[in-house]
Amino acid sequence: MPPRPLISRFFQEIAAIRASRGRFGVVSCCFAGLFICLLHPLAWADPAPSRDEAADALRRGVAYFRDTVSIEGGYLWRYAADFSEVEGEVPATRTAAWAQPPGTPSVGLAYVTVYELTRDPYYLEAARETATALVRTQLDSGGWDYRLEFAPEDRKKYRYRVESDHNENARNTSTLDDDTTQAALRCLMRVDQALEFSDRAIHEAATYALKKLMEAQYPNGAWPQRFSGPPDPANYPVKPASYPEDWPKAYPNAPYADFYTFNDNTLADTLEVMFMAGEIYQNDAYTRSGRRAGDFMILAQMPDPQPGWAQQYNADMHPAWARKFEPASITGGESQGVMRSLLRVYELTGDRKYLAPLPRALTYYKASLLEDGRLARFYELKTNTPLYFTKDYEVTYSDADMPTHYSFKSPSQLDAIEAHYEQLAAIPEGEWTPRRLVRPATPGKTSDVLADQAAKILKAQREDGAWVEPAPARDRSRIEKGTPMLDARTFSRNIVTLARFIAA
Repeated sequence: MPPRPLISRFFQEIAAIRASRGRFGVVSCCFAGLFICLLHPLAWADPAPSRDEAADALRRGVAYFRDTVSIEGGYLWRYAADFSEVEGEVPATRTAAWAQPPGTPSVGLAYVTVYELTRDPYYLEAARETATALVRTQLDSGGWDYRLEFAPEDRKKYRYRVESDHNENARNTSTLDDDTTQAALRCLMRVDQALEFSDRAIHEAATYALKKLMEAQYPNGAWPQRFSGPPDPANYPVKPASYPEDWPKAYPNAPYADFYTFNDNTLADTLEVMFMAGEIYQNDAYTRSGRRAGDFMILAQMPDPQPGWAQQYNADMHPAWARKFEPASITGGESQGVMRSLLRVYELTGDRKYLAPLPRALTYYKASLLEDGRLARFYELKTNTPLYFTKDYEVTYSDADMPTHYSFKSPSQLDAIEAHYEQLAAIPEGEWTPRRLVRPATPGKTSDVLADQAAKILKAQREDGAWVEPAPARDRSRIEKGTPMLDARTFSRNIVTLARFIAA
């Protein structure tokens, strides 16, 4: 039978027809309204669950993930349904979790959202449990590694802040790559806020991480890809981006973790964390740190003829190599993230200097589009010729023999970025009200789409509360394609959708 929202839609259509046609006849109205309803794409969808049915499914889903999947509040990315294989970005063990999304912090943030929508303390406790897992795996350097260990022997490999007897030679490198430390810190801060700052351990871990992040920030406002302590300011003078006299065409195999890094949106993610911290803790020092990162984005814009950005820069502010498939070049990938971040910093501050780099950059990148409408991931310095790699990782101008594990061409978002820029640039100076990043989830309106999503989630759920799906093919995975598996991303999405349905 059609879902409940369509029943009311049926009578609305009848009323609309009668109002517009006068004496149309009740029978004709009924047939017309019914015909319209049956044409609706959700007419034969699964019946919408009741609020109690959705609430029961939500509780069973979270209970299964907490009691059966979790390791002391921590989560990996994927699990074979029989737990014979488990993994984060790479295969892992049942005593490990993962900080990099969609692992532990992503699940914790989903719990916070579910709590805000339902106000059920069970979900706040789930969020606290996950935040505590992050407290226990925070490094002494202030951030997090990708992998979070809970087995006693494995924990000895890391210098975790909560351990009093840690080995001074143990791993203590915090990573900002792939939104790892940033995601963990976002989760801690949001849980801290939801708990009204009452959990001392969670609050201290969050503020300690923020302190160490500010110490790791370079004098010019950038951050490295990884850090274990503060940089020596004397080694990192503040200067604008420029072209080197020459650049190596072969991979130099040199360290790059301390470079000023845009790659994988490292700086953009860290910048937003600092603005978020300024809002949550009402501390201008965090906000100033975020603004300094925006200032670096201005400083890092290359001069003509390529007024864009590189993936990473060395201390001389020259574009530099990172991995063997990431040459010194101008990037058409991360550059779009830089432009979006500059727009965001303007929205958060109202300072028009963050809009100033956009016109030149947009003109340059639109002129650099490939024939298929995409941007090359890399453009050669000064010549602006697209750069690619062969499967043997040699730099080439041809895209005929590229490795498949990495995207050497990026979809263009230039039209959307330009439209956003023009919208903001049209606002008279001084009339913009700075926006906020932190908005607790609030109930929205119900809809046919939301009801249908909830129905599908309930239908896919096992009796024990798990959502099981076939594993996709994936590099570096031991979970074979088609194997029944549990996915942390699916779980997080499902529980938030059910919470939105319940709240609506």
